[in-house]
Amino acid sequence: MRGVFLDTLTMKLEELDTSALESSLDQWEFFETTSPTQTAERIANADVVITNKVVLDRDLIEGAPGLKLICVCATGTNNIDLDAAAAKNIPVKNVAGYTGTSLAQHTLALILALATRWYQYHEDVRDGRWSQSPIFCRLDYPVMELDGKTLGIIGYGDLGRKVARLGEALGMRILIADSFTGESKPGRVPLEQLLAASDVVSLHCPLTEQTDRLVNPTFLSAMKRSAFLINTARGGLVDEKALASALTSREIAGAALDVLSVEPPPQDHPLLADDIPNLLITPHNAWISRESRQRLLDGVVANITGTLKP
Repeated sequence: MRGVFLDTLTMKLEELDTSALESSLDQWEFFETTSPTQTAERIANADVVITNKVVLDRDLIEGAPGLKLICVCATGTNNIDLDAAAAKNIPVKNVAGYTGTSLAQHTLALILALATRWYQYHEDVRDGRWSQSPIFCRLDYPVMELDGKTLGIIGYGDLGRKVARLGEALGMRILIADSFTGESKPGRVPLEQLLAASDVVSLHCPLTEQTDRLVNPTFLSAMKRSAFLINTARGGLVDEKALASALTSREIAGAALDVLSVEPPPQDHPLLADDIPNLLITPHNAWISRESRQRLLDGVVANITGTLKP
């Protein structure tokens, strides 16, 4: 059987143990990246296709007559035409739960960065401003102690729970927003109440019709002016122009994001402007610890062997 991995650059396989993957099928072809014009040829004779972000639409799926399994090397399957795969009885397997520890750690790092402003103090040291200080330290940027502050969690699955535990370890009070299904659960509060009370609001919900641009002008105006927004979930949860405006007008105190609505973003993206204060953006790398990527790869192998076993 022949397998094709279309975008290995998303995994940096040279850092991982790939022996189980390589032995899972008779033959493998690995491509660092695959453009839309290359996909059809590369999957034409494949039994198994692994993709992270390469799109497999109806025409591509129907043009691969031997295809027996599509493995998504990620959690989301929005890049696969699931109806077309189902029509050909081709299973589509994703991997869930591999990134929780890495993402929660990154979320905490973003919260701490906004609270301590260490990144700005570091730049001051590198730029020589500490050497020019008339006193032994610098007090240019406000620092917030997180102990006793309130962390609002929107989306309380595995990731939200891990972040909540880290917040509790810092002495933070945890608020959990009501789910978007309308189902009332004990210990949760309405979104409006959470926004009004939280010093840090962290997003961990999926992107759905209900949550698309959840963070809009109304959402931002309901937050404390001293509050921080964290998004390590999906870029589409945020109305990015509204967030840029809220930060520029000091409607909220800061934001830290690991995701944007378009990735990689265009250079004229509204949140990449130079004049937006107290905004941190990392390039969708909350999940990329070597341990997390190994768990993901192991999950792909399990999907292959579990689906195609004799």
